[in-house]
Amino acid sequence: MARPPLPFQAEHGATTVEFAMVLPILLVVLVGIFDVAMNLYATSVLQGSMQKAGRDFSLEDARSRQSGIEAYITRQVRTIAPNAAVTFERKAYFDFADVGQPEVFDDLNHDGECNSDEPFEDSNGNGQWDADRGESGFGGARDAISFTATATYNRLFPMDGLLGLPDQVTISASTVLRNQPFDDQDRTVTLEHCD
Repeated sequence: MARPPLPFQAEHGATTVEFAMVLPILLVVLVGIFDVAMNLYATSVLQGSMQKAGRDFSLEDARSRQSGIEAYITRQVRTIAPNAAVTFERKAYFDFADVGQPEVFDDLNHDGECNSDEPFEDSNGNGQWDADRGESGFGGARDAISFTATATYNRLFPMDGLLGLPDQVTISASTVLRNQPFDDQDRTVTLEHCD
């Protein structure tokens, strides 16, 4: 007659099975925590470098140092995410209150949209109505500049396969600054009609 297993042997086998069931969940949680921490750190590094860039871009000779400032931001991000693609966007506004605002138009039919033949102020001079009146580039003296850096990089861990998340992460940081008053501000606005 066979002897029944000892209580210790039965518990040991059950513990191994339970651990095998919990291990994949534990690993997914740990990898997820590391992924979130990596993205938060990369965002923090990008924001810190943008703060320095904002101070540097507000100086009178910023245009001559543009490539150096942007290279500094790119280097900082690539210390965390070595293959990151970093892009930059600048928009100039007459004043801080104009940042992100649409161009002014006469809403003749009161539908809230700039329709055909409704007049608008072409603040950025591109000949069409825009939901953001900013003009691309550095602007002129005393203009408010919105400067944005966007970094895209591959995830450190394969979260796309584990949780269905995208395999790339995109982070961005912005700063708004005012150009130095080394000249008079240009406030020329043309009147156009919506298409």
